[in-house]
Amino acid sequence: MFQLGDIRIDLISDGTVMVDGGGPFGLVPKALWQHVLAPNDENLVPQALTSLLIRVGGRNIVVDAGIGNRLNEKLRKIWRINRPRGGLVDALARLGLRPEDIDMLVNTHLHLDHAGGNMIEDEAGELRPTFPNAEYVVQRREYEDAMRPNERTRATYWPSNYQPLYEAGQLRLLDGDTELAPGVHGIVTPGHTPGLMCILFERDGQQALFCADMAAYAFHLERLAWIPSYDVEPLVSLETKRRWQQWALETGALLIFEHDPHRPAGRMVLDESGKPRVEPVAVEFA
Repeated sequence: MFQLGDIRIDLISDGTVMVDGGGPFGLVPKALWQHVLAPNDENLVPQALTSLLIRVGGRNIVVDAGIGNRLNEKLRKIWRINRPRGGLVDALARLGLRPEDIDMLVNTHLHLDHAGGNMIEDEAGELRPTFPNAEYVVQRREYEDAMRPNERTRATYWPSNYQPLYEAGQLRLLDGDTELAPGVHGIVTPGHTPGLMCILFERDGQQALFCADMAAYAFHLERLAWIPSYDVEPLVSLETKRRWQQWALETGALLIFEHDPHRPAGRMVLDESGKPRVEPVAVEFA
């Protein structure tokens, strides 16, 4: 848990998955990256599914909904979901909250591992919002791209995770940088997708950034050229990361990394050779 003035931030987990090492590392040779994140015998590396619970002004806000529980057997085997303490809803319960208590669900973007938990199936097999009383929000550009996927993006964009919410009037589309709550801002950070958002916190002279998939792991913000193969605009990603890396060095802000199982939070510093490095900060998950 982190406290910035009257903003409380809890890290909550929807579990971990295993992905091919070529995903997070893109064009980086395995001879380099395997020393940073060791793969298993199948070349798979761990990827955390970290969400946020933000409490401010009497409101409960969740950022990203994880991968959810609607994958078929084939996809469960591919993703190798591991949830020793349950998923997102279970983590919220440990903090004393029910799905009905959530006031807003922020999707940083609409890829399956971030929006899969938006919806659940009831006992009759009907889809309904996981958080029935929440206003869901996402960038308009992200929603439009998700509704018109191409051959490269189709597998990760599932309309059933967001289209019913929009048609029911429960999903609000944002047009650019938006204050979501006092001191909590959704900031467009293009590259991974054109409509990706990070979440910026500013309160009482303190700053923090939930990096989402702008820098999914800490090493993505340390090494600008290390760009995932998932990013649809890799050179845009590089420049976006350059700007936020400099910001992190100048501000000393807390950085939260959504997919990093080893350094979920840290602060950017310069090491002995003058290279940017994320120094980990101790954190406990709900």
